Amino acid sequence: MSLDRKFSQWRDWFPIPSLSTGFGLKRWVLLEADRLAVTGALLTLVFTAFMVISSVWTVEMQALLTDTATVQTILNTFLSGMILLVSIVVSINSIVLSHDITSVETQENRIQGAINFRRDLGDLTDIGENPSDPSSFLRAMSRLISARAQALTDELDGLEQDVAEEIDEYVESVSAAAEQLGAVEETSGAEFAVLWKGIGFDYGSYIERSRTLTTSGATPSERFDDLIEAFELFAVGKEYFKTLYYTREVSQLSQTLLVVALPAILFNASAIITINGGVLPAGTILGLPSLQTFLAFTFTISIAPYLVLTAYMLRLSTVARLTASGGIFSLK
Repeated sequence: MSLDRKFSQWRDWFPIPSLSTGFGLKRWVLLEADRLAVTGALLTLVFTAFMVISSVWTVEMQALLTDTATVQTILNTFLSGMILLVSIVVSINSIVLSHDITSVETQENRIQGAINFRRDLGDLTDIGENPSDPSSFLRAMSRLISARAQALTDELDGLEQDVAEEIDEYVESVSAAAEQLGAVEETSGAEFAVLWKGIGFDYGSYIERSRTLTTSGATPSERFDDLIEAFELFAVGKEYFKTLYYTREVSQLSQTLLVVALPAILFNASAIITINGGVLPAGTILGLPSLQTFLAFTFTISIAPYLVLTAYMLRLSTVARLTASGGIFSLK
């Protein structure tokens, strides 16, 4: 195992540079990173910022935080907000999962559609191949698209030179994109990175280019029809895997939020009781007055459910925005 490949296995937890994708901190935060890693980074940032401010203006912060009524008001707002946030997200998760709670007829049509798609995909893939996961599906579609694109070069004889050069250039473009699509072994990052290779593949522009070359009248349409069929098959699989991703991501968001919210609520309520009772011992913690360090922990833990939601919504909204430009139609 190469050194780059060895370190890239940790890219879902740390923004480790790789030879293929470079550093890409923004891409790591928005797409590749594990959502718990992003949440941990945000929590660390909030706690560090609070401690830095307390270190610079220690006396002012001590005087400000001594006003227990203001602090309790803020903590009470966090407490009610956490309970409301959990209720809202669980409700959204119920709406998403309600897609699977349908009539027998709808379930039959859905299963029959999946069977037909798998049959069509199996007819076009190698014998014994079972493309049921994103990695194998991308490899199978990469070989299929590349093979049908290369078949266009067999029809170049007898065409005008400028048309032949245009088709040859198009074949090279499609083959390069298909090769990159199927290079899942070279993908570095989290599990999502493999899925993103398929989601980010812009098949719409290639379909439009194929139709443009076909309607020019100087090129045979059969080979282009076969290539368009491969792109359309990939499009169906891509949208299906994207739907699976949304369902899984929203479910993980609800599960993580429920696990994080309960300790945060209990700690927040305990902090309110502690401050109201005035039982916090005097002294210093981490070089600062105990009240400031204690409230730094309290505010950080209280805001944890919101940061969990932020981490997941960053990727969900990014995927929705980027994939909105895929397909035949797009919004610029």
